[in-house]
Amino acid sequence: MTTKIDKRTLNAICPYFTMFPLEFPLTILESKGKSSEWIMDPFCGRGTTNYAARIAGLNTAGIDSNPVAIAIAQAKQVSCTPEQIIGTAKQILEEVTSPQDVPFGEFWDWVYHPSVLNQICRIREGLLQDCGSEPRTALRAIMLGALHGHVLKTTASYFSNQCQRTYSPKPDYAVRFWKQKDVKPPLVDVLAVIEKRVQRFFSCLPSKVNSIIVQGDSRHEANYTSAFRNLKVDWIITSPPYYGMKSYLPDQWLRLWFLGNKPEVNYDKSSQLKHTGAEIFSSEMSQVWVNVRKLAKPTTRLVVRFGGLPSIKSDPIALLKKSLSNSGWKLDEYHSAGFSSDGHRQAYQQAKNQNPPIEEFDFWASVE
Repeated sequence: MTTKIDKRTLNAICPYFTMFPLEFPLTILESKGKSSEWIMDPFCGRGTTNYAARIAGLNTAGIDSNPVAIAIAQAKQVSCTPEQIIGTAKQILEEVTSPQDVPFGEFWDWVYHPSVLNQICRIREGLLQDCGSEPRTALRAIMLGALHGHVLKTTASYFSNQCQRTYSPKPDYAVRFWKQKDVKPPLVDVLAVIEKRVQRFFSCLPSKVNSIIVQGDSRHEANYTSAFRNLKVDWIITSPPYYGMKSYLPDQWLRLWFLGNKPEVNYDKSSQLKHTGAEIFSSEMSQVWVNVRKLAKPTTRLVVRFGGLPSIKSDPIALLKKSLSNSGWKLDEYHSAGFSSDGHRQAYQQAKNQNPPIEEFDFWASVE
């Protein structure tokens, strides 16, 4: 069966479990967006809103504290050919013949074949030395998306032993699983996996637009003044982390390693909204609305998709309403956006069929 490739395909370059459907921002922008407008997402994650803006031919800005998310989002804004990206991978492998930093230990023995790990580390080293070009930015996201996933009986699509695609395997649990199932890391053709993914994701790209996508904590005003100086936006379309969604870094530790972190699970939560109580969470989200208000025009609209986790008792409507109060925004309306089980929703993977799906809502606000 041939996979359909169109302008939307690039949005799926790297599975990332806190995603929301491309149709959410795209439907708004294609029906209401106007030429030369700027679209902002202060919780841009893997850049779904930013990529929707590109498809719609609109300029876009985004900020997120997670370096994995930013690496993916930035790759969705490049304009380069599959041949340039593949050529870059080959060049790095020719230049970096003996990687200086190869992790070791039982987990690494089981997750990758030694030859595969060697090539991953060589490309990692080359990108850490220089990731300033568009082909290198694209290759970085390709590698992040292929680092771990399912072992297929036919052509390999991932580098690893059997893993989840969306989040990194926890070392102790993963080793126990692989030993119990007696599954060894496959010897895959790294360049063939790269080429397969590059051809899929970069063969059909929308026209290039102006984009500013940076890593930073959206709660801190200084990150806006430095990255978005003098920028005024027309739309702010976003989906903040739902209350209780706080495992971003540990769940992406293997991709964080590829981006330069230590080869171990990262449990730091300081760059995330605080989830120690609904009041605190709402207050921290409110600070983000205050910050983006300073980028708004009198006519700017704020659209927020928000819901909850099946395992956490909270009222998404009350939380979002409270966060908007005294933030410079006036809530105009909100309506149901369906349930977390409908399509690629932020909370659905948390349910695991043990809890009923949670209804989500779209909130529309204007400048006070």
